[in-house]
Amino acid sequence: MIHRSMDTRTSLPAVAVKRQKGHAGLMGNDLVVEAKGLRKSYGAVAAVDGLDLEMARGEVLSLLGPNGAGKTTTVEILEGYRRRDNGEVRVLGEDPQRAGTEWRARRGIVLQNNEDVADLSVSESVRHFARFYPSPADPADVIERVGLSAKRDARIRTLSGGQRRRLDVALGIIGGPELLFLDEPTTGFDPEARRTFWDLVRDLAKEGTSVLLTTHYLEEAEALADRVAVINHGRLVETGPPGELGGRQHAPAQVSWLVQGEWRHVKTPQPTALVRQLEETFGGEVPGLTVTRPSLEDIYLELIGAAAGESGEEQLA
Repeated sequence: MIHRSMDTRTSLPAVAVKRQKGHAGLMGNDLVVEAKGLRKSYGAVAAVDGLDLEMARGEVLSLLGPNGAGKTTTVEILEGYRRRDNGEVRVLGEDPQRAGTEWRARRGIVLQNNEDVADLSVSESVRHFARFYPSPADPADVIERVGLSAKRDARIRTLSGGQRRRLDVALGIIGGPELLFLDEPTTGFDPEARRTFWDLVRDLAKEGTSVLLTTHYLEEAEALADRVAVINHGRLVETGPPGELGGRQHAPAQVSWLVQGEWRHVKTPQPTALVRQLEETFGGEVPGLTVTRPSLEDIYLELIGAAAGESGEEQLA
């Protein structure tokens, strides 16, 4: 038996809008997500503590944060599956806490796991979910789009992890949603399957679908997101493009090279000048020369470390 009907947590249309880089100065109708002073507590524990968040139409936004940071609670409130204690929230122009089925058909959700339809075939599952929406995409086209045409008659329980994730996305986009929520979409994927899935997300984004992504893979956030938002202890620590988060683009570079078999390392804001000096010193090629700037992971760890220090709380792993 299939459960959840319109309350299924997978649904969305590809709206033909141009992707917008950044969000500064956007008016309310240019935003698909607006949250101000968002709060949610469980007993004495504040899972979300005065969070402000905005997401532009056509944007891919990645939420980053350690376990227990408040990401899941925040996303569930935005999806309309959890009630907030306080604050203002609008998603696709409506309060998700009060929105009805018409609004739910405009957003799609891809969870980490969904075992409700394991005994159906791929085709049966997609056609079943298509019936929940007023203007669904063609099931055959969606199956082909996610790369499952060869598995259309296969039972879902027989699919590999990567194939099952593609089906999850098919169920997420069959209704033609405007906003897609992806919760840890590539957990357990091998590197090849992960990059293939990234291509699918990029294709959706190019067509104008707004994507809100939660992930623990910093490489994934950097590959897909226009902006990342770091959350810790229920608060927004910082937001910005992956290459600029925490002033990353201006951070000193580390120049490393070998001298008689021993490594030398120097951090400098002017790596080009140092490399030229080294070329002159060595009279050409510099042994073992590498120039690296802080990775997104380096900046992320600095941000959550600073946030944990300010709060005086122990950081969860």
